[in-house]
Amino acid sequence: MSVVNNVSRRVLLHSKNLVLSTRCVSSSTNLKEVLEQKVPETQADVKEFRKQHGSKVVGEVQVDMMYGGMRGIKGLVTETSVLDPDEGIRFRGYTIPECQEKLPKAPGGAEPLPEGLFWLLVTGDIPTEDQVKALSNEWAKRAAIPSHVVQMLNNFPTTLHPMSQFSAAIVALNSESKFAEAYSKGVHKSKYWEFAYEDGMNLIAKLPTVAATIYRNLYREGSSVCPINTDLDWSANFSAMLGYDDKDFVDLLRLYLFLHSDHEGGNVSAHATHLIGSALSDPYLSFAGGMNGLAGPLHGLANQEVLVWISKLRETLGGDVSDDQLKEFIWNTLQSGQVVPGFGHAVLRKTDPRYVAQREFALKHMPEDPLFKLTSQLYKVVPDILLKQGKAKNPWPNVDAHSGVILWHYGLTEMNYYTVMFGVSRALGTMASLIWDRALGFPLERPKSMSTEGLKKLVGAS
Repeated sequence: MSVVNNVSRRVLLHSKNLVLSTRCVSSSTNLKEVLEQKVPETQADVKEFRKQHGSKVVGEVQVDMMYGGMRGIKGLVTETSVLDPDEGIRFRGYTIPECQEKLPKAPGGAEPLPEGLFWLLVTGDIPTEDQVKALSNEWAKRAAIPSHVVQMLNNFPTTLHPMSQFSAAIVALNSESKFAEAYSKGVHKSKYWEFAYEDGMNLIAKLPTVAATIYRNLYREGSSVCPINTDLDWSANFSAMLGYDDKDFVDLLRLYLFLHSDHEGGNVSAHATHLIGSALSDPYLSFAGGMNGLAGPLHGLANQEVLVWISKLRETLGGDVSDDQLKEFIWNTLQSGQVVPGFGHAVLRKTDPRYVAQREFALKHMPEDPLFKLTSQLYKVVPDILLKQGKAKNPWPNVDAHSGVILWHYGLTEMNYYTVMFGVSRALGTMASLIWDRALGFPLERPKSMSTEGLKKLVGAS
């Protein structure tokens, strides 16, 4: 085993031990109190680790990595989740099925509550039902948005994309920033995490209200958003504000918000939020930047593109499609220079576990849905074609292959809105990470860039 691999293994073992060390479970239902215990312990652990191993080499950077979007470069520390190419995502060490089993559920619900995942992402601990209930209640109490944000949303033209409205509203919420206020007063940097926590909690609490207001304005003739019910969980309140009361849809929303929450630190929305936050921009401004990245077709907009492509497929081939017809359509798609949306992933080299979780939900609740059946047929046909084509490193479906299809089944057919729901979810992971970025004192992020001429000289090519 090489020196680089040995060092990488030691770093991974340290990360595993760090996760385990944070699992001294507290019975307190106040998340901030739990953090106040964990932050000093983790700060000391990281400080000692850097003192002992700060000069060790973790990996090598190749020229292709620099030109290829920094793929594979180990250059970030993100405690909340780790994405393994072959295994998939782990949230603080737990797989998706383990989280589905261990995290608390709402009474009568079958899917984990996103509040429980947020507690896990922040603390490393599986929360109790009382802790999750307390978090639901706290978010409900923080959910109101200021009148100037409501007025701004109501004045937006209906032609403005939902994600543009969402991002603008988040920037406007910066007026409520406790972090910005504390920084302007000269608070000591050791206290930064406390105000990042307050902003993160407020932001997560308010996003469903913002998102529901956008939805009502665009698709429900500006009808009023119903009041927050402090007896309901975060997802149930979001569903009610959207105008959906089907209990299966509420459980789907819990699953959706759970699955889209975090995908380690290198994806565009997570990295952008972290990067902007490193300039000590407050969590509202940081998250708004992440949402502008999420709006791109190579990131959060992909679930919409999958549904558009499947709809085009059905229009072209009709209702009942044979495997041979499907294969011909896919080959034509590829030969025209397009991709098959919903398949492949920048990191994963297997079927996305998030896809599997959604597929299991669909098999349970909507097995005869025509779009779901077509999605299942694509799952059977597409990977072999992509392997034969020889260009895809990962021919398997990702999370976007299913999410839009399931939302469509329950009547939420406004595809432009899907990425807003993704954004509500992504706040969980990015805010958990941002709290720890400030707690661990991460500095301004400023990697060194090089010119092509400089690289040529470095490798002896000129």
